[in-house]
Amino acid sequence: MHRTVLVLTIGISAAVSLPAQTFTKDVASILQQNCQACHRPGEAAPFSLLTYQEARPWAKAIKAAVLQKKMPPWFADPRFGKFSNDASLSQSAIDTLVAWVDAGAPLGDPKNMPAPRQFVEGWTIPKPDIVFQLPRPFAVPATGVMEYQYAIIPTGFTKDIWVEQAQAAPTNHSVVHHIVAYVRAPGSNYFKDVPKNEFFEAPPAKKDDTNAPKDDVPNDWLTGYAPGQPPDMFKPGQAKLIPAGSDIVIEIHYVPEGKATTDQSRLGLVLAKEPPAQRAMTLSAGNSSFKIPPGDANFRVDASYTMPEDVTLLGLHPHMHMRGKSAQYRIVFADGKTETLLEVPRFTWHWQLWYDLAEPIKLPKGTKLECTEHFDNSKNNPENPDPSKTVIWGQQSFDEMMVCMFNVTFDARITTRQMLAPVRPKPAKEEATPPLTGEAQKQK
Repeated sequence: MHRTVLVLTIGISAAVSLPAQTFTKDVASILQQNCQACHRPGEAAPFSLLTYQEARPWAKAIKAAVLQKKMPPWFADPRFGKFSNDASLSQSAIDTLVAWVDAGAPLGDPKNMPAPRQFVEGWTIPKPDIVFQLPRPFAVPATGVMEYQYAIIPTGFTKDIWVEQAQAAPTNHSVVHHIVAYVRAPGSNYFKDVPKNEFFEAPPAKKDDTNAPKDDVPNDWLTGYAPGQPPDMFKPGQAKLIPAGSDIVIEIHYVPEGKATTDQSRLGLVLAKEPPAQRAMTLSAGNSSFKIPPGDANFRVDASYTMPEDVTLLGLHPHMHMRGKSAQYRIVFADGKTETLLEVPRFTWHWQLWYDLAEPIKLPKGTKLECTEHFDNSKNNPENPDPSKTVIWGQQSFDEMMVCMFNVTFDARITTRQMLAPVRPKPAKEEATPPLTGEAQKQK
């Protein structure tokens, strides 16, 4: 009886064993869906995975990366929040890739190859309706520390433009650390009187500029680029605004990589077909007053933002540099209830990810978003350039930043000023106090 059971068990096991995994039938579709947006010519990834011939030499590296869950990059703790752009692979996809590699990474029957995924060359978004580009190729030297470069690009827009999708795209990913595109509305004091279509470095900030307009509205973030950071892509009926007559201010940080080269980054815009009901905007909670002590392995910095109007929260984007360790977003509701939206226990500055909420959250005016980020300034941090240094806010990667960005939508009739420079209530006037005399003056 025992032998019969053993034979039956062996037979059943053999019957359900999976056939060998092949590239054409099993692997290609996984790479198309999860990897090729970055792993293709002209994008940030160091090699392409469009074809079998390109993927086969990287088979063992693919196995290691998916088993260690380093690729695709995704760092959210699954216990908190659910996200529509969760890039983590399913266990079945991991098992398929590992089985393919263990089988010798076979090609399989070419007839099983899925149709190639279609991309617009140079873009992750659909073909842009409008493209702006830096005024000329910028020469990046082989070595050195570079200050941020800026260029003001006039849009020429004679009417308000609504942008449904926006992407900042380097032409040379190897030397571009990040790009930010800001909207400078007419009359703004931001880089006032600086020539347009020219590269420049930001002039020193003036402590007391008496000529600055008292009602100046801060610049409006349009989109950004950093490794791992997706374009701004909104649903129909949601869009960002570029007012008529605005300029685009491009901020770009170049990092030399050992040989002289050039870059002429671009900005692509996909326009909304009609004015939206909901305006989208990128806001941020930040703290620039921190001082991280030498050797501190878990230094905490907090920031918060109180919603100036009713908004719907769409996504979250923590930002730190080399010493960034972890990040957490929380919402504090009017009744005092607190909800953790995102926990990133192992932050890496090499991948600046957005975390888009699977279910956007309505936040009434006055709701507070709190953010906590931790930094590792110890010798145990392999990214740390100098654990003996007190670290403060700065633009370079060897400095630090504490920024917690987030995307919201709100009624499109609400103005930029209401969102970015709301009028704060004035403190109540104190009643005049008569001067102290006699015994009262002595007691004081």
